[in-house]
Amino acid sequence: MARALTRNPLMAAVGLWERLIAAPVLSSYSPLCRNYGTSAYKNEQRHQKYSTEAAVAEVEGLRPLPGGGGGWDFVGAKEYLDYRRALYGEITHKAVLVDAVGTLVVPSQPMAQIYRNIGEKYGVQYSEDEILNRYRWAYEQPWGRSRLRYVADGRPFWQFIVSSSTGCSDLQYFEELYQYYSTEKAWHLCDPDAEKVFQAFRKAGVKTAIVSNFDTRLRPLLQALKCDHWFDAVAVSAEVAAEKPNPTIFFKACELLGVKPEEAVHVGDDRRNDIWGARDAGCDAWLWGTDVHSFKEVAQRIGVQVGGSIHAHGTK
Repeated sequence: MARALTRNPLMAAVGLWERLIAAPVLSSYSPLCRNYGTSAYKNEQRHQKYSTEAAVAEVEGLRPLPGGGGGWDFVGAKEYLDYRRALYGEITHKAVLVDAVGTLVVPSQPMAQIYRNIGEKYGVQYSEDEILNRYRWAYEQPWGRSRLRYVADGRPFWQFIVSSSTGCSDLQYFEELYQYYSTEKAWHLCDPDAEKVFQAFRKAGVKTAIVSNFDTRLRPLLQALKCDHWFDAVAVSAEVAAEKPNPTIFFKACELLGVKPEEAVHVGDDRRNDIWGARDAGCDAWLWGTDVHSFKEVAQRIGVQVGGSIHAHGTK
């Protein structure tokens, strides 16, 4: 027998939100996600109790976003935001946590292309497609040397990844690759308007932190990209000794910022590591590229005004 629709719009919105937190929306992983296509993800997908469509169907007034992108336009979202504003004021979150790779920064060139181009002089013969497939296989393997992949500078783990991906164990080749990914040449900011938005966060009193599974190259890389000063704190797994989705790294970020987890929202591109991990810690969480597509959109959602000229995202 079909369950009656909830009549109270506030309770409908809050109820749906709780359902979505309990059973996050499922979609294909971002190509930038380093856990792309893992068997663990497939198992989690297979055992989900609820689908997004089923949850959405329980609330009147929700409609698909135009363009068929798979997201949803919450007519009930206003009620949810009003609910948060009643708790926290006009700015709904006291802190914004941000994933690094795939959200704040992205590789400037495809990984497999770089591995092959640098590797040619070291005898690497695999095609880019072969390198990519071998990389994905290697990344999915249990890392037996430690419970963490990124310990200190992460060299042992990355040596395994490089040699498995390319069939080349030449240490000079590895060092050249490793150093390349330590420089600003290898990366660029995902959102060209990010600096203005993070300035607006600071002006509004919203604290910000990076929460990233990365080795000790992250801090100098942020400095090289001239964005380190945007953030009040950096919680990097190699220093915290915990990797997402372990909630410990989110607890540490909140501790560094002096906020409670429920006062923070985390933004990242990996459903398992970023969304499920943050929610396990008690934070709000939005999936980059699905829930939000720019940092200006993040600011708008939490009630922070961004001044000045901003590029239009997703417009023609």
